[in-house]
Amino acid sequence: MRTFQPQATIAALLFFGACAVARAETVKPDGEPKFTNRLASEKSPYLLQHAHNPVDWYPWGDEAFAAAKAQDKPIFLSIGYSTCHWCHVMERETFEDEKTAEYLNEHFINIKIDREERPDVDKIYMSAVQAISEGRGGWPLNAFLTPERKPFFGGTYFPKQQFNGLIRNIDKAWKEDRANIDKSADGLTDFLKQRAAEDEAAAAGDGSKFDEAILKAALGAFKQGFDKTHGGWGEAPKFPSPSQPRFMLLAGKRYGDQEAIDQVLLTCDKMAAGGIYDHLGGGFCRYSVDAEWQVPHFEKMLYDNAQLIQLYLDAYLVSGEERYADVVRDVLRYVLRDMTHPEGGFFSAEDADSEGKEGKFYCWTKAELAGHLSAEENAAVVKYFGVTDEGNFVDHSDPDHLKGQNVFFLSGAEMGEGEMAVLESAREKLFSVREKRVRPGLDDKVLTSWNGLMLGAIARAGRVLNESKY
Repeated sequence: MRTFQPQATIAALLFFGACAVARAETVKPDGEPKFTNRLASEKSPYLLQHAHNPVDWYPWGDEAFAAAKAQDKPIFLSIGYSTCHWCHVMERETFEDEKTAEYLNEHFINIKIDREERPDVDKIYMSAVQAISEGRGGWPLNAFLTPERKPFFGGTYFPKQQFNGLIRNIDKAWKEDRANIDKSADGLTDFLKQRAAEDEAAAAGDGSKFDEAILKAALGAFKQGFDKTHGGWGEAPKFPSPSQPRFMLLAGKRYGDQEAIDQVLLTCDKMAAGGIYDHLGGGFCRYSVDAEWQVPHFEKMLYDNAQLIQLYLDAYLVSGEERYADVVRDVLRYVLRDMTHPEGGFFSAEDADSEGKEGKFYCWTKAELAGHLSAEENAAVVKYFGVTDEGNFVDHSDPDHLKGQNVFFLSGAEMGEGEMAVLESAREKLFSVREKRVRPGLDDKVLTSWNGLMLGAIARAGRVLNESKY
């Protein structure tokens, strides 16, 4: 990916100052919120999460742009979504801190965007951040813009001390070296326009020049990056990226490339065995923080699960192995049970956090399991799901993280028929216990495009699996 080289003044903003700030209490003694900003009138679950921050947030719109121009202030733009764990972390650490908010309110016009409401705006500023950071991006996405909405600096999650140093450096540069900031903003904007024009021209190219050598070259390139031990492609964090393995199955079948097919089937097996898959409730989490698919980032997205249903249907059709069809049925049980609006349509996502802690809904300590199960059931669960006293999950963003937390994954231990029968009884018990826990936050937006993906997946599952209920 080509990158944009910022002016020296902007590059210097990477050297953050340290400014320790204590977190303030944002609730009055009577339980009422201490602050309310303009986001309180929005509909987005993500924007409403920030409606009582001390930061004087604006929604994206003319009021914010007019204020930036009238006051000649830079815009601080923060983009995220309601089930984003690191968005929650940055809110707790930074946007709920009164001293940080006071500085932002005095020196910036602050705008919050739900990327799922405005994917068009998110795409622009994500491209800008990726251009200046060698292709790295993610959410929360934090960008600094001129009043004309031209980006000049940005990044993703900033720890509180770094963020406080950064905004002071930006304010200083805005007041003392404005020409360089404007030059960088103009240069980055021109760079993004040029790249967009190149992409558009490439997309509108002469289709007659396409030949199958391109498909074969792509297949060969994908095969080179395969993780032969754990499946998938690339290193941690590891994403399912279902469109790539779906292409590989299609091309592998078309060209008789069994190696490509085997890579995808191994990946499907490893993902379904890993902690990225919910072995009690069904459904896939968004990604794994490790290369082994063992510990997930716990949020569950509708669009991920829709595409993974399609991948496992493909795997079933290519291999004939019933285990892939079973995964499809299990994911659909989850979607129809937990992600379906009573009036029709599907919700967008479930959060990684509950009760302010990542993964608390999903994890178990060894002592908890023993308290809910018979000795025989407990032994089967510990053996099958690789449970240990130490656990395999630590939430490093939380200084008060819970100890000994286990994410269930298939350990590979051999189980007898009697043990498997006992295991099913134990799973039913644990699912019932888990249902009484505080659930992760639900993003109840019903998005047309994501619903289209899920409807297509369910309809195809009905045909492929001959299941009339789908």
